[in-house]
Amino acid sequence: MAKDEAKASDFSKGLLQSEELYRYILETSVYPREPEPLKELRNITLNHPRAMMATAPDAGQLIGILLNLVNAKRTIEVGVFTGYSLLLTALTIPEDGKVIAIDMNRESYEVGLPVIKKAGVEHKIDFRVSEALPLLDELLNNKANEGGFDFAFVDADKVNYWNYHERLMRLIKVGGIIVYDNTLWGGSVAEPDSSTPEWRIEGKKATLDLNKKLSADQRVQISHAALGDGITICRRLY
Repeated sequence: MAKDEAKASDFSKGLLQSEELYRYILETSVYPREPEPLKELRNITLNHPRAMMATAPDAGQLIGILLNLVNAKRTIEVGVFTGYSLLLTALTIPEDGKVIAIDMNRESYEVGLPVIKKAGVEHKIDFRVSEALPLLDELLNNKANEGGFDFAFVDADKVNYWNYHERLMRLIKVGGIIVYDNTLWGGSVAEPDSSTPEWRIEGKKATLDLNKKLSADQRVQISHAALGDGITICRRLY
């Protein structure tokens, strides 16, 4: 694997103290196993002015394993951006699987849409331009949807993460998995507010609150992993 493939923007997603160590992980275990459509979309996204919003490739690799472990067929994605994690999900779930993808911005999704179409998985995606809370409530209005989904990935507005959690806990089946992105918020969760840039403060407070609540939530088994900007994996117990 060419060493220059590990872009600087990929390094900045990780919380490892050494860029060399993160490069080693990417080049040894992530990039060689990354499907070509994901590689193409990742490289396209590097040119986006908000490229930092993309799912880290090492976090994506773990998400792929989790999807397989629960035999995911029906999934939900809250926050899509250019669609790296969405494409990953669509490539992983079976041919008759479906992912409901929710985002208020279709323009970013359309950046990755040509790659999704070329990969032959667009038919698995139900993209909804909407705020997430009303759409999740709409899903819950249909009793058949309660416990009807296998997996959810949330990478959206941090202030609503707990609101999403309460709804997803009704939509995801017992034994299903919910993954929350950015739960270390650039490492700021362990820093004093005086060291946190003003633009990060609101998200930091929301993330601290979420992490505390997830830790106390006995309905889920959790693992807080230092991949990307931090991901928290929740397995519904009951």
